[in-house]
Amino acid sequence: MNNNVEDINKLNDLTHFDSAGQAHMVDVGDKKETKRVAVASGTITMNPETLSLIQSGSSKKGDVLGVARIAAIQASKKTSELIPLCHPLAITRVTADFEIQQALNSVTCKATVETWGKTGVEMEALSAVSVALLTIYDMCKAVDRGMTIKNIGLKEKSGGKSGTWITKG
Repeated sequence: MNNNVEDINKLNDLTHFDSAGQAHMVDVGDKKETKRVAVASGTITMNPETLSLIQSGSSKKGDVLGVARIAAIQASKKTSELIPLCHPLAITRVTADFEIQQALNSVTCKATVETWGKTGVEMEALSAVSVALLTIYDMCKAVDRGMTIKNIGLKEKSGGKSGTWITKG
């Protein structure tokens, strides 16, 4: 980043840095508690034969999507242990849904995470999707090491001072 005024102002918008540029955990103590919801998604693409194994439930490791769903829930609850400046949160709800896209030889995971609190659950939703897709990879890598995980991103969030945000496109 260049040291021009515009770049310095952008740095000032990053809440995990203090005025000296040092990383810190954001103080949320004075924030209002609101219902917070975040939705993230991502996709894993694979060989057609691998997708057939997942659909038929005949993977040697068992129910791939069932295990991936549990992994997503667990990952959302462990996010503050993985990402250094995330607050530990009392999550009230997590869902992980999978859509098989036969024509694209892919599985898309959509995770929704909710809490009632002082900070959002965007990182928890992103962690849920990431770990769900990594779990699919892990369970199927013996037959397809060329699987590709892509397009992990936040789709929407609501709650808090900034309100609702929905991705474009």
